Amino acid sequence: MVKIGKLELGDFPLLLAPMEDVSDPPFRAVCKQNGADLMYTEFISSEGLIRDAAKSVQKLDVYDYERPVGIQIFGNEIESMREAAAIAEAAGPDILDINYGCPVHKVACKGAGAGILLDIDKMVSMTAEIVKRVNIPVTVKTRLGWDHKTIRIVEVAERLQDVGIHAISIHARTRQQMYKGEADWSYLNLVKDNPRLHIPVFGNGDIDTPEKAAEYRSKYNVDGMMIGRASIGYPWIFNEIKHYFATGEKLAGPDLAERLAVTKKHLDFSIEWKGEKQGILEMRRHYTNYFRGMPNFKPFRTEMVTADTYEQVSAILDQVAEVYADYEFQC
Repeated sequence: MVKIGKLELGDFPLLLAPMEDVSDPPFRAVCKQNGADLMYTEFISSEGLIRDAAKSVQKLDVYDYERPVGIQIFGNEIESMREAAAIAEAAGPDILDINYGCPVHKVACKGAGAGILLDIDKMVSMTAEIVKRVNIPVTVKTRLGWDHKTIRIVEVAERLQDVGIHAISIHARTRQQMYKGEADWSYLNLVKDNPRLHIPVFGNGDIDTPEKAAEYRSKYNVDGMMIGRASIGYPWIFNEIKHYFATGEKLAGPDLAERLAVTKKHLDFSIEWKGEKQGILEMRRHYTNYFRGMPNFKPFRTEMVTADTYEQVSAILDQVAEVYADYEFQC
């Protein structure tokens, strides 16, 4: 049984990665319904929280139906991160996560996210202060290093454990790689082989099929997996991986009716969370992903991303159901 603090997550949990502009409550809801074991919010700016910025504060929304759930924060100032951690804890998550992995320029080059991998001592000090500030388990998501010359992930994991974190998720790329090239999970074996390490280690990067999940589970000694991009438009991946682990057989993928049903659920959650106008606007980024691969779909996508009301979107989805009634998705 993998545990984070007192939270029991099963024998080999599958985690939904925190993804900016993706991992909001509506998306987390459909992933939870399709097998994700632990959710993380989008990353939230510590400065935004302590300044009470509306966009940052709204990201604190967590709901009982998605538990266990962690709120993730990022920043480059220790005192701001301490204050933000307390604000995040007050929102009622099960876990507080620290983002030490975001590679984007506007974050990393200001010393936050993956940028802190250039200053491991500060990373450890910041983590220690956050652990002292809150009463819930603290976890970390990070990368292997800034670049291949600065990979110290075995040392980093141990030092962060020693100041009190309860688990670490490692994206098996450097910041320099961004999302390019192949993730190198061999470093995760080195982390797990450290006899002093006893916290759970979750692997992240390139898990996009049940077969690869099974291969990496066997090959690398991780305690679970964090899945990000492969879940966008395809929340079914969590249950498909679990089914493959249990049976060795690939579960049939969702047909058109199921894709339409989950799209509508996602839309309903989005409207419930942010109201019809904003909920419809924020849902627009997901339509292409739910219907990826369907031929001649562009006209429908164009209609969906310009529709302004729930009734209009529903009518378009009904048209899709009618036009593609005989379409079969390829496995």
